[in-house]
Amino acid sequence: MNERTPEQWIAELKQDNPTRTQALEDLRARLERGLVYYLSHERSDLAGRSSDEIRQMAQDFAQDALLKVLANLESFRGESQFTTWAAKIAARVAISELRRSRWKDYSLEDLTAGGEVMPAHNSSMDMNSVATDQPESYTEKQDMLQIIDDAFNHALTERQRAALTAHALEGQPIEEIASRMGTNRNALYKLIHDARLKLKRYLEEQGVSLDYLADLFEIG
Repeated sequence: MNERTPEQWIAELKQDNPTRTQALEDLRARLERGLVYYLSHERSDLAGRSSDEIRQMAQDFAQDALLKVLANLESFRGESQFTTWAAKIAARVAISELRRSRWKDYSLEDLTAGGEVMPAHNSSMDMNSVATDQPESYTEKQDMLQIIDDAFNHALTERQRAALTAHALEGQPIEEIASRMGTNRNALYKLIHDARLKLKRYLEEQGVSLDYLADLFEIG
């Protein structure tokens, strides 16, 4: 793997750079290696997991982290090495995902993850999960779930919905989704990234912020 300066990383990860494919793969592999070490050596709660389980979790977290890195390239200030900055994002993704056990199951906490919109598409299941709330809270959550469902169905193209449902809600591997949709890993990253941005904009236009959703559904 070639060593790059922070400036080279940023330049090569831009959409119009012909070396972007290799840069994406290099960064994903680097993040995955770091996550394997973190999950294996610094998470005592995962001591009972097999090496295959750890590697699968690291792959999933690295893919999510890569999407988040791409979405936040403009926020990199050069105060550290680019790979150090990206590794911190990956660590936060892993901590957040492990807290919610998203790799194993999903729930209302899939509404947001690391500042990205993760819509809960199965409305009937979601309604059941808030049925024990106090009346005011229950009604408020119902209203928000309806807005999220509207955003999911009206803000996205059919292809964006299919990709985001498979990845964010069903937890299917990127490679499997890409193969089924007749595309490649990098194009799928872009499709999911664009879908999340469109959902975020739609919600903001409705006066709904991610911070508000996190507070409402008690997402830590």
